Amino acid sequence: SGLEECIALLAPKEPGSTLVISSIRSESVKGYITRVGTRIVKGDIQLRLSTLPPPRNAVSYPLRLSTAPTAPDLVLRQLTSVRNLINQSLDVVDISTWTGDAHDANFISGQLRLLSDFVQEARQALKGGDEIVGRWWENPVDENIFDPPLPSTLSFHLSISEASLLLYLRTLQPINPGTPTSFTSDTLSGFSLRHRLGLAAKLPDHDETDQIFTYRGQEVKVREKVRVESQDPSLMAVMAKLSALEHAVGVARKSLAIVMGVDEEDS
Repeated sequence: SGLEECIALLAPKEPGSTLVISSIRSESVKGYITRVGTRIVKGDIQLRLSTLPPPRNAVSYPLRLSTAPTAPDLVLRQLTSVRNLINQSLDVVDISTWTGDAHDANFISGQLRLLSDFVQEARQALKGGDEIVGRWWENPVDENIFDPPLPSTLSFHLSISEASLLLYLRTLQPINPGTPTSFTSDTLSGFSLRHRLGLAAKLPDHDETDQIFTYRGQEVKVREKVRVESQDPSLMAVMAKLSALEHAVGVARKSLAIVMGVDEEDS
């Protein structure tokens, strides 16, 4: 029943979950997104970043999901993985119940080990991490997901971390051949002159300063980086249920190993 409840929580049911996407200590990011199942179906976020000029006569830069029928979907691949792993877990339960020999300890042991692996992988997918999510510069979102399209100097990276939605926004500076790679290099450009004279606004510090990335086939540096996190109650409920299932399966495996007289890892 716990697995079925997880599937129900991840099902694409309208109206979905509408979540606030806003920076806590500043006006840098203000807006919302709506998740239905594994997809983000609506979104309206206003950006006030010092390195992203707003359109004429506007005070913020609009970041809106396109409603055009031909617009690509914004899919959370981690949730797709979680749903698939839970479905595989349900298949294991069905096979154990209706197909296999319930009196064969070795068969039940193997099914419990398989179930444990699937549940652990599903929980890890919700937990996130670099190995699960991937690097932001390697898999950029389709710019046509947004209306107007995402500018080439803005990176939008949305993922799942600890069952919450985690959004990173980065403004980028393309690096052309022959361009100094440090903002403080000795150059006669207007930007560097303002920087050296102390007339330019100081950009917020971040952990990717002066690093070079290849983004959409172009070497870039990150000028400004903003992190916004939004808790998703449905995903948190799925995470809690998976943790409880992982514990219950672990107890069952340990008990069966004792009866079989083998080590738990061998059961």
